[in-house]
Amino acid sequence: MTAAFRFPRFFVTNPSPCPYLPGKSERKVFTELSGDNASELNDALGRIGFRRSQNVAYRPSCAECSACVSVRVLAKQFTPNATQRKLIRRNSDLQVTACKPWSTEEQYALLQRYLHARHPGGGMTEMDEMDFADMVEQTPVDSYVVEYREPGVGGRPGKLVGACLTDRQGDGLSMIYSFFDTELPHRQGLGNFIIMDHLTRAAAAGLPYVYLGYWVQGSQRMQYKIRYRPLEKLSRHGWVPFEPECGDAGAGEGIDTSMPQELAAILGR
Repeated sequence: MTAAFRFPRFFVTNPSPCPYLPGKSERKVFTELSGDNASELNDALGRIGFRRSQNVAYRPSCAECSACVSVRVLAKQFTPNATQRKLIRRNSDLQVTACKPWSTEEQYALLQRYLHARHPGGGMTEMDEMDFADMVEQTPVDSYVVEYREPGVGGRPGKLVGACLTDRQGDGLSMIYSFFDTELPHRQGLGNFIIMDHLTRAAAAGLPYVYLGYWVQGSQRMQYKIRYRPLEKLSRHGWVPFEPECGDAGAGEGIDTSMPQELAAILGR
């Protein structure tokens, strides 16, 4: 007999320097997403803290650190504060389009400008156009690129000022990677606007959550992820309400680096 579903095989990476916390090392557990059940597997793993990168699902599995916290926003319950409402009004003229996951030269050029402005010296700055194409197009799940453009002139598309590679999961939108123009004074806060647009999109589609990936305790770069409430974090007891103070480096449990029950069940342990 041929099994209708092959249980995934999980692997662990070798330790490497942590990109978020100086002096720390990171390690990941990962598995391949392939076959007819790739979407179902990605959904199940997403609910226990995994993220997708091309055809791989991964999550932190660090031996001596649990600073990474999986977070998601309750889309329908989100109410923007005064600052966020101002940001929405400022960018309300942007033309937003959900495109098929095909990479373009325009997207790649925008990504490069973003990386050199916000993450100079980071590993992604070495991506060439083929690497970017793989990042966008190698997806076994329901993905698209949401583009944010300034108003066009004469029927031509306007300037691309933001983009986000997004997965649609069974219970929400997962923001895989967003990037935007950082040098537009009249468009400050574009990254935050992109998150709020995803919250609006998820709520309109009847999806309860927007997954923001990992909030890292002690990393200033990740503080923006806790500006959106109500927020939930993944703990060893499942998803629970999360109300850290902005700048709080000690809130939350972080991801439990021991094997979660759901993953143990998958592996038969």
